[in-house]
Amino acid sequence: MKKTLIHLSRLTFAGALLLGGAQASFAQTVVNGTSFEVLELAGVGRLAANLRDEHGETFGSISGLVADSSTWTRTGNSYTGIFYASPDRGYNVAGTIDYTARINRIAVDFTPAAAGSTGLGQNQIGLALTQSTLLYETLAGGGTRPFSGIDPIPGGVATGGARPATSVLPELPQGYNGKLSLDAEGIVILADGSRLISDEYGPSIYRFSAAGEFIGALPVAPSVRPIRNGVTDYSSNNAAEGQTGPTPANPTAGRANNQGFEGLSLSPDGQTLFVALQSAARQDLANAATRDNTRLFTYDVSDLDQITLTGEYAVQLPKFQQGTGTRVAAQSEILAVSDTQIFILPRDSNGFEVGTQESLLRRVDIIDISDATNILNESYEGQIAPLGVLNPAITPALYTPFLDINDNAELARFGLVNGVQPGLDNLSEKWEGLVLLPTLEEGRPNDYFLFVANDNDFATTDGFQVGTPYNDGKDIDTMFLAYRVTITPAVPEPESWALMLAGLFAVGGVARRRLRSGK
Repeated sequence: MKKTLIHLSRLTFAGALLLGGAQASFAQTVVNGTSFEVLELAGVGRLAANLRDEHGETFGSISGLVADSSTWTRTGNSYTGIFYASPDRGYNVAGTIDYTARINRIAVDFTPAAAGSTGLGQNQIGLALTQSTLLYETLAGGGTRPFSGIDPIPGGVATGGARPATSVLPELPQGYNGKLSLDAEGIVILADGSRLISDEYGPSIYRFSAAGEFIGALPVAPSVRPIRNGVTDYSSNNAAEGQTGPTPANPTAGRANNQGFEGLSLSPDGQTLFVALQSAARQDLANAATRDNTRLFTYDVSDLDQITLTGEYAVQLPKFQQGTGTRVAAQSEILAVSDTQIFILPRDSNGFEVGTQESLLRRVDIIDISDATNILNESYEGQIAPLGVLNPAITPALYTPFLDINDNAELARFGLVNGVQPGLDNLSEKWEGLVLLPTLEEGRPNDYFLFVANDNDFATTDGFQVGTPYNDGKDIDTMFLAYRVTITPAVPEPESWALMLAGLFAVGGVARRRLRSGK
């Protein structure tokens, strides 16, 4: 049979080959005129827990994930492409370490399982770590300094725990060693090839060149900046060895510890950036069971030299019962499918060797902000949910459940399970990556593969970071799941041509912005 190669940037799917077999739907929902349908789990892939990158350090797994859509191609029934992943702050069971922030490049080779097949292995998604780009800033006097995963010093600017704002940069969190602190989560690729990375500490949104050089940071709404003792204090109460933690342990307002900008995504047309707080700001809750009123922000990125904060919306996260208590499933990633609709990944804190080991809620859901209240610059922006109750003047984003990752019938087809069952592999706790790519099939322009990936928290019995070996006591592989879904009308095609052109002008663009920032 003749093989046909199809590139994502084409406007037609003519000439593609159909994957064998009709597929039956098992979940469908309609949100403001858009139909979302889950067909089935189509593939699984793994990277070993003890994998090391080109710098000799334990691979950082998936805290954020994005595809370079210009590389997504199909040959016969197989696909190849390049994904980029942002790991978080390094192995930190006994406090944070001076782990250099980086972006990992992963080559993907995917052959979906035949529709409806069972007794499958976990090898449909081939994964290879091909590059690890360290993130750094260029110093005014010459030389460079890396970004670090280390917890910022308590006290903010006055103690050296933050760098003061400048005319071109917002205030940014800083460690005791003078390095900018970055607990990386979401990642996107802009039209000029630069990368944005969202951060838990600030919370912040940093911008880097494709080579890893710091070139800027976006403005952030004051409503989510952490406040202690009347000042912005970016410590997350995860002090490095020999350092002291903050008092009080949690901020009194702004993002809670380790609950910063967990989700980041770019709209398919490349014009709108979305970023979401993992759970409610401290002023918007009474206790852990009321942290469901989180915030989603929008930025206009149509002019990359003048990125502007344009919106702030309330998103009510799902709740669930665990034992006798009510809990909130904090979000771990977002993925925009239009300029108003976004996939969101809420989950509990259970999984392989963690918590109850059986997850009670782990999903990909849909939020829609078409009719939601834009609270940016409103009088109640500072506090939207006193004691955890949303202000009645605010209409939150429409929230709709969609894809149940814990569906054991689907997982079992690949030897997986949610919970503990002999002979099957239990899913790990943290799932934090989402990517949507088309199937490129003739006559099926609305079909996509939704990739979901986990964060293994650097858990391995054979680890090495910052010059020191470690043993976490367990091995958790990095894992990818690929679901086949249908979205009608089709998701607007990303401007992948812009990524292909990035190399032609990225160097000039970086130089121009460096001049603007006084570097």
